[in-house]
Amino acid sequence: MAEGKSTQTILVVGGGMSGLTAAVEIGEVGYDVILVEKRPYLGGRVAQLHHYFPKLCPPYCGLEINFRRIKDNPRIKFFTLAEVEKISGQAGNFDVTIKLKPRYVNNNCTICGKCVEVCPIERDDEFNYGLSKTKAIYLPHEMAFPAKYVIDDTVCDKCGKCVQACAYKAINLEEKEKTVNLKVGAIIWATGWKPYDATKMDNLGFGKYKNVITNVMMERLAAVNGPTKGKILRPSDNKEIKSIAFVQCAGSRDENHLPYCSAICCLASMKQAGYVKEQYPDAKVYIFYIDLRAYGRFEDFYNRIKEYKDVYFIKGKVAKITEKPDKSLLVEAEDILSGKRTSQEVDMVVLATGMMPVTAEEKVPADVSYDDFKFIVSNSDSGIYPAGCAKRPMDVASSVQDATAAALKAIQSIVRR
Repeated sequence: MAEGKSTQTILVVGGGMSGLTAAVEIGEVGYDVILVEKRPYLGGRVAQLHHYFPKLCPPYCGLEINFRRIKDNPRIKFFTLAEVEKISGQAGNFDVTIKLKPRYVNNNCTICGKCVEVCPIERDDEFNYGLSKTKAIYLPHEMAFPAKYVIDDTVCDKCGKCVQACAYKAINLEEKEKTVNLKVGAIIWATGWKPYDATKMDNLGFGKYKNVITNVMMERLAAVNGPTKGKILRPSDNKEIKSIAFVQCAGSRDENHLPYCSAICCLASMKQAGYVKEQYPDAKVYIFYIDLRAYGRFEDFYNRIKEYKDVYFIKGKVAKITEKPDKSLLVEAEDILSGKRTSQEVDMVVLATGMMPVTAEEKVPADVSYDDFKFIVSNSDSGIYPAGCAKRPMDVASSVQDATAAALKAIQSIVRR
């Protein structure tokens, strides 16, 4: 891939829905754009969802269209396994250094699977949040873009069996890390979010009890390309469930963890309650909440979920989750509306963990401002524009709108100069 030489080129950092949207909008207006993503595929966390708002459609509906637009537009270039190491200069004339990790697999790859068959090493599958395993050489997921294997060099022992099995000479175990230097006029920072670490809440049992999972893990259990092929099963024994609890604000709106509301968690849990009722119409669903927040038109969605049989909304913060000998879970909370303590025995618990910006741990290597929660604060004169969940918690539709706005700001920035 050729380096960007002109200050009319725009760099987009992050290949999730916000970054994809910004890159496509910029390229289709007629400006050169370079997209960098640290994962081995584009699509970000949206690719890991079962359904997303507002239409509750599978993620490939939107992603596949964007991938096609990227493939068809010569103005859009992208790197995967890429991270921004250094930014210098100023708006209109940035020098950027990109570090490229080796993939060890080139474009000759046909995804035939022969290499996977002979690979002797297994690893946790981060796409499924550790709910399944892959081999050390793997396809990130069935609709991955780019569609080729990648080797996890943190576990691969370079035994060479995959090289011998590949008839297309697609694997090079000697590939080295590289750096690429770019000159760009504006930068959009769309590195998104990560789930808050649920192990920090000892009382909720995540990491201690197998049947306590997070909301992002629940998306993978419900997804047809997930570890259970879309069947929601209890992780400890793969049994069907008869009852489940959703715990809202798990680490959010808490001065000891994330002090802010993550905006989408209530809706996500209600959506997932719908997943459960579709598969198990007779299951009992308990949703423990502090305040239910279903912004705008999503109030109708709340009213729909409320009408399901055996879906119970309990206003009260969960104090403790404990495991019984049969691996069922006891959820203890105070029911504020009745003024009584309550405990519910359930087969599974789903923690609605908050959205933490990636920039809380991975800062922009440039002079940008952050708010108290480490989201990037927009500065129209800096030439670096945050988009999507790098800016604040938001749903997919809002992220798309925000990325379009960021693309317009970046274009205006380079046109002015």
